[in-house]
Amino acid sequence: MTADAPRARVALAFTCILLVWGTTYLAIAIVLRGLPPFASAALRFLLAGSLLWAFLRLRGPRPLAGLPARPVILSGVLMCAGGNGLTVFGMQGVASGTAALLNATIPICVTLLDWGFFNKRRPRIWTVLGLVIGVAGVALVVGETVSLSGGRGLGYVALIGLAVATWSLGTLVQRGLVPPDRLLALGCAQMLSGGVALLLAATLHGEWADFHPGTVTAGGWLALGYLVVFGSLVAQTSYLWLLARVPAEKVTTYAIINPAIALVLGGVVLGEAVTGASALGALLVLAGVALVLFERQVAATVARILGAGRGVV
Repeated sequence: MTADAPRARVALAFTCILLVWGTTYLAIAIVLRGLPPFASAALRFLLAGSLLWAFLRLRGPRPLAGLPARPVILSGVLMCAGGNGLTVFGMQGVASGTAALLNATIPICVTLLDWGFFNKRRPRIWTVLGLVIGVAGVALVVGETVSLSGGRGLGYVALIGLAVATWSLGTLVQRGLVPPDRLLALGCAQMLSGGVALLLAATLHGEWADFHPGTVTAGGWLALGYLVVFGSLVAQTSYLWLLARVPAEKVTTYAIINPAIALVLGGVVLGEAVTGASALGALLVLAGVALVLFERQVAATVARILGAGRGVV
């Protein structure tokens, strides 16, 4: 933690990304009861991006000037339109807790893509073990989802898997694009470019023809507002602020905690069933993600234990 990051502000930012992003899956499920998937996601990011642009405009005349346009737009389309938009679309046939759990594998997917196409740095043994455990957990969760849906949910699960891949790819594309003081501008440009892509997707999917604002309940509009203000502005801003001040491996702990929150809320509020197989799959996924995220700490702990054991002998 840097000197200019007071502990209270760091704790508040962590609370935002842990609690808010853990509840966004519930909000999306509520939104989908009255709004089309791509259209609702487009509204979310266009509104959030516009509000963030207005805030940045108050601080300077050209908020997005100097950003590398092509990689910024590409990362925004991959993350907001691909990662979020496909997740929203997939949640039409997948429970919110399951969607959160599948998205928890993003650190695993980032590691695989980084190894195969970017740094090409071979993962260490504990990371490989985490990948194997996480993939086994995903297989259990997917198998149980398909079993409960009679096979109808397989296509939606595949879309969320594609969402995980596009978000992970966008994460690697955006890495090191801008200095820490331009992260808010980067987030704004990504939201706007992703929102435009989602707007096009909603049009091509024919969603506007069947979209009637008067049929959307007050709860649906409130849930969309929650996603705009808290999911995209508060939590995203907190995430970017933390990345500039706290080691990335600490920030990414949200990938372990958020799915647990989403699973609980899905069961309590939406009545989503949690079977023994899906619970075991969830534990394996979270354990695998934890090994990938904290490989160094796990390796150091095991080395200390083994060293202590040899000392006793």
